[in-house]
Amino acid sequence: MSRSGDRGARGRGRGSVQVLVPPDAKKRKGARPGWDGGLYSFMRRVLATDLGAGLYRKRRVMIEPVFGDVKFNRRIDRFQRRGRSACRSEWRLIAATHNLLRLQAHTMAATAA
Repeated sequence: MSRSGDRGARGRGRGSVQVLVPPDAKKRKGARPGWDGGLYSFMRRVLATDLGAGLYRKRRVMIEPVFGDVKFNRRIDRFQRRGRSACRSEWRLIAATHNLLRLQAHTMAATAA
């Protein structure tokens, strides 16, 4: 992601995905050291808009069930390999198997109906 331009969108190919992660939970009095300016301020501005709040609300039904399924149902709560690239590879494998399981369940449901 570049330092200039639209910092709220990431993606490859056809469409970009709006990434919305709140920079703080508003539980701390004052600002954290080093958490002002730059991308933090940008994300606060995005989340303060009606569009940003609406997109962040969708996160609960789109993103969080994936982590719940991986951590609880499949009992994958830590990485087995060390290093950033190894963990990235392992996460991609976990995500791919999650998608394959969903695809298989969807296909089985369609053939049963």
